[in-house]
Amino acid sequence: MKAQKVILVTLASAAVGAALGILFAPNKGSKTREKISQKGNDYVEGFEEKFNEFVDMATQKFESLKSEATKMAKNKIAQAEEVYDDAEEVIDEARK
Repeated sequence: MKAQKVILVTLASAAVGAALGILFAPNKGSKTREKISQKGNDYVEGFEEKFNEFVDMATQKFESLKSEATKMAKNKIAQAEEVYDDAEEVIDEARK
């Protein structure tokens, strides 16, 4: 809980600082709003890039795991078929 409070206080402080910075900014309101809008767009673009990288990485991991699971399943099926064939040979020999 302590770490959550520290993070909350940090975020709140950042928000208050940003608000005070806007209030006392030397630029006109339209220019300040333009800067805020641009920063927001920059953050959105950065988030989109990071999210797409995450999705790509997760997709690659999933495909890799899927491929490994498929190989393992095929290998186990082949082993089971060998055991089955061996069992059939033993049964055939026992019948003779």
